[in-house]
Amino acid sequence: MPGILQLAWPLMVSFVLRAAFTWFDRAFAAALPNADVAQAAIGLAQPVEFLLIACWVGSSNGFTSRLSQAMGAGEGERVEQLKRAIHRIIWALVGLFVAVAVAIWFGAPRLGLDPELARGFQLYGVALIGGSAFTAFWAILPDSIVKAHQDTRTTMWAGIVSSIVNVVLNALFVFVFHWGLFGIGLSTAIGRLGGLAYSTWRARAHERARVAAGRDTRPGRFTRPLRAILMIAIPSGLTYVLMAVEGFLINGILANSYGHLGLDPQALKTVQTDALAAWSVFGAALSFLAMPAIATGVAMLPLAARLRGAGALDRLDSELRTALGLWVGFALLAGFPIAVVGWPWLCGALLDSERAIEMALAARWLLPAAVAAMGPFVISRPLFDALSVSNLGLAMSAVRSLLLVVPLTWAGGHLAAGAGLEQITGCYAGIAAGLTLGSALVVSTAMSRARAARSSP
Repeated sequence: MPGILQLAWPLMVSFVLRAAFTWFDRAFAAALPNADVAQAAIGLAQPVEFLLIACWVGSSNGFTSRLSQAMGAGEGERVEQLKRAIHRIIWALVGLFVAVAVAIWFGAPRLGLDPELARGFQLYGVALIGGSAFTAFWAILPDSIVKAHQDTRTTMWAGIVSSIVNVVLNALFVFVFHWGLFGIGLSTAIGRLGGLAYSTWRARAHERARVAAGRDTRPGRFTRPLRAILMIAIPSGLTYVLMAVEGFLINGILANSYGHLGLDPQALKTVQTDALAAWSVFGAALSFLAMPAIATGVAMLPLAARLRGAGALDRLDSELRTALGLWVGFALLAGFPIAVVGWPWLCGALLDSERAIEMALAARWLLPAAVAAMGPFVISRPLFDALSVSNLGLAMSAVRSLLLVVPLTWAGGHLAAGAGLEQITGCYAGIAAGLTLGSALVVSTAMSRARAARSSP
């Protein structure tokens, strides 16, 4: 059975390339008439998109974990039950996020934002979320199947195909059709169809080969297969919902920031928009640099679940240590050079106003610390799902988000304002501290559970 490095590297390539291609969205946004408003609008939509990703990842984790266990144990009938059950979850998610898109359309003008920013959020959010509701969730089925077969290269190529289609459509919708933010959001939604088609083709080939081999003959059925998936999917998805809530709350902190300056209402709105734009670029950079860790966490789930199904959990502790050690090396080698060389250029390229650029540059030396601190959490969190203790993982994630990350971000900004410093600088420092403490909590708990599972009969 392949180890974490063999499973993770194709996903790293896929996730990093996907994340790199999302910078094209911001590059196209920078070409629009008011780039700062466009960047802020994309930033406001990020927590909503993360909510969609949370439901996608939660459902995929539940399905992948159960599927990998069933394949590892050779229980073919359970595999078929799970494939039928996931269709019901997918249809429910499609309906839910169509409703979210409708809520964005009617709710954006009522958020108290600058009217131009509210309109940008409305157009981008509806195109991205409403469109993705119909294109993203169907990928759960083939993507989980190929990962359960430990074919992470298919996931890599599916991501590359989707990203290329996205960039081509971006150019078409922005420069030919002149659809602005609506076109940027729509291109992402439609682009996902390319990867869906490729992964579906590969998943069907894997399943034909599995059935033809005739190995999955051990008896075993789920009494309630839908419940078996949801027992993992709901806590796992709620973990990512919590991360989306982090984004909502921090955007709320920034949207109500800088009141201590005593500016008139219009000037205050402008400063707050600059803060949201700067934080949007910081958040995108943080997510991009964390992609190798996220990919490793995605690979960790089917590996741990398959080891559990095969009764080979003695490998799990060493695989986790390997993954965490490599992450520390990556964070040191990549984070600081990007801060020294790339960050000033990036801020100047994506932002217009001098104030927004200055606010973003304040994150220059805190970005590497935040990146290093975020990785261990996303690497170790899937172990709770693989070990069927998803509720414990959810509890740890709730403590991390609601008692550490958000409060320390608010406190950092509040203390910085009180000391006469740039308020957003305190927010950067606060989130770095919260991510560090949160990762320490989750990693220590996950490693303890892994050792307990290894030693249990």
